[in-house]
Amino acid sequence: MIYPTGRAVWAAAAGAIPAFLIALALPHVWYLGLLWICVLLAFLAVDAAAGRGRSSLSASLSAPPQVGVGGRFTVHVAASLGQRAHMVQARVDHDQRVEPVTRTGGTLPANGGTLDLEFTALRRGTASFDRLWLRWPGPFGLIWNQVVLPMERNVAVLPDVSSARDDAITLLQRSALADGHAQRRAGQGREFEALKDYQPGMGRRMIDWKRSARHGKLVAREFRVEENNNIVLAIDSGRLMCEPVDGVPKVDRAVTAALLSAFIALKGGDLVSLFSFDARPHVSSGAVRGSPSFMMIQKRAAEIDYSSEETNFTLALTTLAAKLDRRSLVIVFTDFVDPISAELMLRTVGRLTERHLVLFMLMKDVELESLADMQPTKPEDVARAVTAGGLLRERQVVIGRLRLLGAHVIEADHQRLGPALVERYIQLKEENLL
Repeated sequence: MIYPTGRAVWAAAAGAIPAFLIALALPHVWYLGLLWICVLLAFLAVDAAAGRGRSSLSASLSAPPQVGVGGRFTVHVAASLGQRAHMVQARVDHDQRVEPVTRTGGTLPANGGTLDLEFTALRRGTASFDRLWLRWPGPFGLIWNQVVLPMERNVAVLPDVSSARDDAITLLQRSALADGHAQRRAGQGREFEALKDYQPGMGRRMIDWKRSARHGKLVAREFRVEENNNIVLAIDSGRLMCEPVDGVPKVDRAVTAALLSAFIALKGGDLVSLFSFDARPHVSSGAVRGSPSFMMIQKRAAEIDYSSEETNFTLALTTLAAKLDRRSLVIVFTDFVDPISAELMLRTVGRLTERHLVLFMLMKDVELESLADMQPTKPEDVARAVTAGGLLRERQVVIGRLRLLGAHVIEADHQRLGPALVERYIQLKEENLL
């Protein structure tokens, strides 16, 4: 694209005044007033021809592969036209997940350096820088030559897991799961650990009577909590889960809680996989093991996008069940309003609980609870409180039906979602229910 610079516009405007004066003073030679315009057009043509340097243009854009929500990062832009231009201006195109700190473009250094642009990550997801705008003037500075180059640079905006890591370490220390070893308690677990002398207080079922007779004293079997369990974190990213709770979308809070539980499970030696869905399944990571795999789970969590579509539980949970070849703990982060909207979910859950252990993680509806408990001062407040109370009762009906189907349900405050999930996970593991 070629278009005039501000210098060309001002030059054309400056030539209009002498042309008007010549036409006014010497009407018979009025055409002399057009001489300046002709000269200017000639310079514009020369400038346009000399400033074309697309063939020698080289440009690059670099950005960090990932950044935390709320963090700042720098995008580096480099461009070169050889000796054809003295100045190159650049501007990057970005999506709404990031915003510039001061600007989105500027002039590149003449010595071949890079243009550094600082951005702030606003929300979780994959931020894209898909286009780079470049322009440079001709030798006379009368024409801009502009090109748009596709870049396709992505930055994964990840949830801030610093607080989640601190909570995980605290819970690990509290549950004696530090350093990634399974918790060893006498009489708990199913994996045989060792033989030890029977001590008062041990259960009689722990006594190995054959070996006790052979050794002439009571010998007890010691077990440990089983490792290598399969944990599936299924996150609903549909319309209801994208509604905010205390200023943060529910799906973001679910992702943070899922990452906390993934960190704990990987430390405990279990297999972890991530699955997300709305009207159709989206993210589906394979099962991974070990603490180093947490970074992969974190990157896949950044791919869970916000959606305005209704959740299709039948398609999502059926697809998930087909992927599982062994008994698994399926943790479903979701939300529902009434029994009608949750009817299809209940039918699918009934088939899923026949083989797997299903745990539903729900956030308390703070808004409905506040409306139901609000002191009425007007007739409208009474109607609002009655409606909110009815919705809460219908929600409890759905929760009761889930429990009758064999699913476990946790309804926690949004600030306690992660710790509540980890505590229940450790409890299920200690009770040998996985």
